[in-house]
Amino acid sequence: MTAHVTATTDRSSYTDAELDEIFSPVFARIAEGAVRREVDRRLAHDEVGWLNEVGFGALRVPVEFGGYGASVRQLFRLLIDLAGAESNLPQALRVHWSFVEDQLVSSATATRERWLRAVADGTLVGNAITEPGVGAIDRYQTRLTADGDSWRLDGTKYYSTGSLYADHILVAADQDGERVSVLVAGDAAGVTQHDDWDGFGQRLTASGTTEFAGVAVSADQILGPGYGVGGRTYATSYLQLVQLAVLAGIAQRALDDTSAWVRDRTRTYTHALADLPRHDPLVQQVIGRLSSAAYTARTLVLDIAAELDELLDAGGQDEQLLDRVEFDVARAQQAVISTVLDATTQLFEVGGASITSESLRLDRHWRNARTISVHNPLIYKLQAIGDHVLNGADLPYAWSAGRR
Repeated sequence: MTAHVTATTDRSSYTDAELDEIFSPVFARIAEGAVRREVDRRLAHDEVGWLNEVGFGALRVPVEFGGYGASVRQLFRLLIDLAGAESNLPQALRVHWSFVEDQLVSSATATRERWLRAVADGTLVGNAITEPGVGAIDRYQTRLTADGDSWRLDGTKYYSTGSLYADHILVAADQDGERVSVLVAGDAAGVTQHDDWDGFGQRLTASGTTEFAGVAVSADQILGPGYGVGGRTYATSYLQLVQLAVLAGIAQRALDDTSAWVRDRTRTYTHALADLPRHDPLVQQVIGRLSSAAYTARTLVLDIAAELDELLDAGGQDEQLLDRVEFDVARAQQAVISTVLDATTQLFEVGGASITSESLRLDRHWRNARTISVHNPLIYKLQAIGDHVLNGADLPYAWSAGRR
């Protein structure tokens, strides 16, 4: 990381303007190749490298350990902007951010400092949590087996989002009937990764299969239960908010791309309401809807990020704050998803068949938004909200896909 090597330990953080000065040029460079990457289906290894060069992964790491000392709100503001440049990247780094937060609230001082300094030096963390098949929290087929004084890791994971971009992979496994998180090197012997994610959107998140065959694991690589343990946790709302930040960025990029296309367009219809599309009140209405969607999504994400700041600054254990943030991010999920999906569908109304051109790839905005919106199914989230409001039911925190 080279962006802030002159930072001094008496500095607590960077301002929004300073962070923009560092990262905005990188985001602009990433945005330039977004359509080409989509067409070629080229994983964004180079772009992740550009982010690493300026220490993007160390935004939340305290300055004393070599990071930027950014607030949660500052992080999410930049995640929205990055999603506008390339929506795959914030999602690919989603577990990296929660890993950093886990270190920040950890009481294990030596381990905490070790990993925060590693992140400041450029280490990125991916994930291998979800499994094919039954895959639920208490049924992991990926297992740690005793092997002398150490352990061996065996199993298969899917939806290993971001792991092909990462140095280490956070793996959920079973150890003698207990759920544990294991941190293994991405290039360790016995680790095989596949770019076989076949969704119609978010194609470059590297969300494919990871296989572990006799991977050697030492005791210091076993980090405790991690996400999935019962009870309240900040991680559920935090990880969901990353998805909503991606949707906010998609909405902004859809607005920017569609507006640019309309401004340059001279072709219209004999029964249109103006000579040029940009002067047509019906076209203006569509652009207004896109702008409203981008604003709504961004505002909600940043408001909840500020709540997470309050929660995490207090240690991440306050039950009232945990419930408030979880409830708010659940409600925001409905507002953001419906608004962004509607806007990215309606954007095609500003033009005729030419707006569906493959060279524009404006359909990627809807495909990406639709794909990321199903990661935490909205129908179940709405039911949980309703049950909570009507009956005081607890909100679901840790959950997994698989068998009921």
